[in-house]
Amino acid sequence: MKAELDRSVGVLGKLEPPAYYIGYTVTETQRAEVSGSNGALLSSAEARNRWLEVSVRAGNYDLDNTRKVGDRQQPPNAGPGGPVPVDDDPEVLRRTIWLETDREYRAAAEALIKIKTGRQVKVETAEGEAPDFSREERHSFYGPQVSLSADRKPWEQRVRDYTAYFRQSAAVINSIVTFTGQAQNQYQVTSEGSELQFGQIRYRLELFIQGKAPDGMDINRYYNFDWVNPSDAPDDKAVSAAEATMRKELEGLVAAPLIEPTAGPALLTGRAAAVFFHEVFGHRAEGHRQKDINEGQTFARKVGEAIFPDFLTVVDDPSLKKLGKTDLLGYYQFDDEGVPAQRVPLVEHGILRNFEMSRSPLIGFQRSNGHGRRQIGFAPVSRQGNLVVQSSKTLTHAQIRARLIELIKAQGKPFGLLIDDIAGGFTFTGRGQPQAFQVLPLVVYKVFPDGRPDELVRGVDIVGTPLVSLTKIVATGDTLDVFNGYCGAESGSVPVSAAAPEILISELEVQKKETSTDKPPILPAPAHDVVKTGGAQ
Repeated sequence: MKAELDRSVGVLGKLEPPAYYIGYTVTETQRAEVSGSNGALLSSAEARNRWLEVSVRAGNYDLDNTRKVGDRQQPPNAGPGGPVPVDDDPEVLRRTIWLETDREYRAAAEALIKIKTGRQVKVETAEGEAPDFSREERHSFYGPQVSLSADRKPWEQRVRDYTAYFRQSAAVINSIVTFTGQAQNQYQVTSEGSELQFGQIRYRLELFIQGKAPDGMDINRYYNFDWVNPSDAPDDKAVSAAEATMRKELEGLVAAPLIEPTAGPALLTGRAAAVFFHEVFGHRAEGHRQKDINEGQTFARKVGEAIFPDFLTVVDDPSLKKLGKTDLLGYYQFDDEGVPAQRVPLVEHGILRNFEMSRSPLIGFQRSNGHGRRQIGFAPVSRQGNLVVQSSKTLTHAQIRARLIELIKAQGKPFGLLIDDIAGGFTFTGRGQPQAFQVLPLVVYKVFPDGRPDELVRGVDIVGTPLVSLTKIVATGDTLDVFNGYCGAESGSVPVSAAAPEILISELEVQKKETSTDKPPILPAPAHDVVKTGGAQ
């Protein structure tokens, strides 16, 4: 890679327009996956591949081929790349790099000409006039290569056993359990002199079950385990406990009543709160969203202003491997632009201080802080890593629940909501869309002010707008809980973590959930049919 880089820089750097930056990344992935459904093995496979990405920037750091002028979409930089052989054959690899570099330079040169022309007739915002690429320090790091040693045979039996358990419930229509192990090595060289080699291993077990309510609504429950060291894999007892909870909740949700749209006090448990902050705040703190004129730019000019209550502090720290005993999925050593992962204080005591930055600078934020991320085949943009919410106004669970009931009574509401788990969500950040979010809860309870037991309900999604919703947080719990997942955005799907205490919100709005009108299956599952066909009756 270095040999071909030197050859390309020596020639393309002297052309007009010059290629002022060239970067090569090869990502080698080794992946094992075992999947089972309803007591049987679905698939078991292992694969290894390498993927090349070439980034060529024409022009200079202030103005290059990636600039977006007006609402015109620019072709992606570094992207999608292509597969390269897994054999360590330097000549074959150099040939692939040579062809991809040529293609990328031609596209970059053509794009830069159009951009310079477009600037003559398009108005740019102050944010859009920031430089196109940041100047970063040269980094050299040669970490050990990692490799996967996952024995698939034991996992093949485990996915059979884990999914067979769910067959005991008549409410479970389908179940899928998937184990994945992945070892990934990344090699980067750049014309700035950086040379990086680093690797990471991740393991994941995912449990998914599906049911259907009498009115046709699909009911899903999901749980996942993530770990890094093979010795930390969940044992059968831990998996069985998670399965028992999932099954009980699904059976309850299938029979639970629907709840109508409402607004009132709500308590979000830690995992639910973590997803809430990821969707409502985290995406809007990604640096590139402050720069693009087509984005809502919610926080672009609010640095130094209060956006949260003063007892909340939020950091994004992808250099953090664990929180307590929990492995964090958003951990990495270097981002996908070759910048070391860094702890970034985003909000301090309610005041916005910073953004998650890639190498696309903002006015006042000229450097990356190691948050340029992408899925293989996409161009990096600023993304979240490990979003951690901290509070100086904490209550025990009993105290915060008592405060919820006080709010319900004070507002004259018949009930409040306890949101115990969230599947995920999405948020609109584009300027042509409403600046709103939608979070998808899985387990919701009505909490009554008269002391009646909580009632499990279904059929709602959380909705709202960020600037209002974030100011309505009135208290938090005293224990952080972690959500590990994969987040999709412009640069593809990347692993992320979010950690937060439970949060009490004085007013939260919920709307009706999208639903299916298909009725449940006409016949029960064969194992749960009172009169079984094909045997003694």
